[in-house]
Amino acid sequence: MTQLSDRPGGDEGVGCDAGPGLSGAALDRLMPMHVWIGAGGEVLRAGPTLQRLAGAPLLPCAWTQIVTLRRPRAARRLEDLLQMQGVALKFTLNARPEIALKGLVVPLSGGTALLNLSLGISLVDAVGRFDLTSSDFAPTDLAIELLYLNEAKTAVVGELRRLALRLNGARVSAEVEAATDTLTGLANRRAFDDALSRLVASDLPFALMQVDLDLFKAVNDSHGHGVGDGVLRIVAAVLRSHFRSRDVVARIGGDEFVVLMVDFGDRDHLLAHASRLIERIEQPMSLQGVECRISASIGIALATISRRPSSDVLLQEADIALYDSKRRGRGRVTFYDQWQQRRRAPGDDAF
Repeated sequence: MTQLSDRPGGDEGVGCDAGPGLSGAALDRLMPMHVWIGAGGEVLRAGPTLQRLAGAPLLPCAWTQIVTLRRPRAARRLEDLLQMQGVALKFTLNARPEIALKGLVVPLSGGTALLNLSLGISLVDAVGRFDLTSSDFAPTDLAIELLYLNEAKTAVVGELRRLALRLNGARVSAEVEAATDTLTGLANRRAFDDALSRLVASDLPFALMQVDLDLFKAVNDSHGHGVGDGVLRIVAAVLRSHFRSRDVVARIGGDEFVVLMVDFGDRDHLLAHASRLIERIEQPMSLQGVECRISASIGIALATISRRPSSDVLLQEADIALYDSKRRGRGRVTFYDQWQQRRRAPGDDAF
């Protein structure tokens, strides 16, 4: 049977019946979480890693003041503990009850015992909390391999998470791009159609405003498409600043724009809002050394709580109102029901 020094903390080697002596330093290296228990239950020596976890020196005290045996059964006396030699034991560290330990006890000469402990499921948590390194474990301890595996897993999981974020970002960017007009940065026809379908399916009142630029073709013909594109960008900026963030502003083709205004208030407010927009668009624009002047005609169709036309019907009504504005001299705002009233009036030439 191996003999340990009878001087707690001693590093000198001692003889044994079965082989070479074992110094305290060697014991600390081979079993850094050991507890050498004297015949009376007192702790003669404790491993450095165990003392690090406990956060205080563990001598002098009884072994039951350091750890508590949980399984297979409780034990307070050394002789009871030794009856479980060769059995896998489960302990908790009294100074850190949340740390679970595994242990194995063997008897030594003179009625003493050696309890060797190791971290079980608490390994990863303890390493992080106490900044443990490979020097805190026996060289043959599988904890080292487990730590390497955990580090590798953490690195892989982290890289997968970063990749997922990049992929998700790319997906979101692709979705935004697919719903954005590349020239103006406004919503495109696809995004507008989706928003209109959702509003029609809801019970919210909203206005569909169709905006068509007047005299824009003359700008393109006189100054080229470069200037024309610049005009469209300026108009888009005007529209974006003129409406609320919850309104949907879209370019659906050429010089055609549409706006969905949710909870727009009364008709007078809507008419004044549209009229101010026309005034703003009619202000001269300076592009590439030339001054451009355009205007806008607007047609408005309404969906109320009591009147819920389909998307196609609303678009048709706004289009009819828009062209009635153009027919009556451009630079105007027309509601669809106004066109209906004029159409029914005697002598009106509304189409």
